[in-house]
Amino acid sequence: MQNEWLYIGLFLVIGIIVPIVPLVVARVIAPRKPNPIKQSTYECGIETVGESWVQFKAQYYIFALVFLVFDVETVFLFPWALTLKQLPLFVVLEGILFIGILVAGLVYAWRKGMLEWV
Repeated sequence: MQNEWLYIGLFLVIGIIVPIVPLVVARVIAPRKPNPIKQSTYECGIETVGESWVQFKAQYYIFALVFLVFDVETVFLFPWALTLKQLPLFVVLEGILFIGILVAGLVYAWRKGMLEWV
């Protein structure tokens, strides 16, 4: 029993150390000589004219998120579809319910106009 908690503690310590060590090392060895040229916006060597802030439509991000959700759900459905003949009826009905929820989400996104590029 103690041995199992040792592994969990070890993973926890490693999980904390792995991201922190590179950040500390980068902070220590980073150059510290700022000047206006280094801090200016670099756009292919050409000075920016006018406002350099361009606001993108949020609809592009929503479209990408909807695509990502359905793409990830396809990954979850693939093993289910491979073992469909060996699964009990309850699991098959749960999978059909899951697909129904996904279709309802797709219809909702479609009716809200989230899938149009206007």
